[in-house]
Amino acid sequence: MPELVYPPVIAAAKTMFRVLDLKITIEGAHHVPRTGGAVLASNHVSYLDFIFCGLGANASGRLVRFMAKQSVFTHRISGPLMRGMRHIPVDRQAGAASFRAAVGALKRGEVVGVFPEATISRSFTVKELKSGTVRMARSAKVPVLPVALWGTQRLWTKGRPRTLTRRHTPITILIGEPIEPADYPDPNVLAAELTTRLSALVDRAQREYPDAPAGPEDTWWQPAHLGGSAPTPEEAAALDAAAEQHAPSA
Repeated sequence: MPELVYPPVIAAAKTMFRVLDLKITIEGAHHVPRTGGAVLASNHVSYLDFIFCGLGANASGRLVRFMAKQSVFTHRISGPLMRGMRHIPVDRQAGAASFRAAVGALKRGEVVGVFPEATISRSFTVKELKSGTVRMARSAKVPVLPVALWGTQRLWTKGRPRTLTRRHTPITILIGEPIEPADYPDPNVLAAELTTRLSALVDRAQREYPDAPAGPEDTWWQPAHLGGSAPTPEEAAALDAAAEQHAPSA
């Protein structure tokens, strides 16, 4: 099936990056296999993370099929784009179908992008990872690659106004070495290894980031353990729980 939607969307995104003069650093792009299935497992700090995670695979000529919540596919604007790019809808009420669709894509040689934290991390640290990422990689017998994104939260994140026209923002994309499920017969050990490697990449991206807060009012995008005013992981968990409690039921 020809790719009629994805390439123009990528071209438009790259044009916008140039217009905004985003300072994008990509490291480890060579780890993304040029052929065959693979899972990209990224941390999640921004509503724009799928764009930048996908950009990390672009050098290998791969189009990443992202798993995203069902509501994005039914939206009148984003829906046609998501379906046209063959992303994978995730219905919380029918998780098994989403899992099968992702495994099927992997077995067909696709690269599937997932955010194993499930929701944006308000603390900007790596939350507990859901098991689906590891189970998908094991079922399809494909590698899983940790991906660390940093700086994207300064453009648009949970609980903050969008600043999509913000210029000169540094964006870091670090892609780690592939983790082969066959090397980890115990799925719990594989999950722990993914958590360790992803956390280390995120920590490195944060500590090597070339920008600093402009002043006391600008520390919100820094994690608490690095002196920022973002919620601690415990405070973030409480905020998530409160939001979940007040969310409308399906």
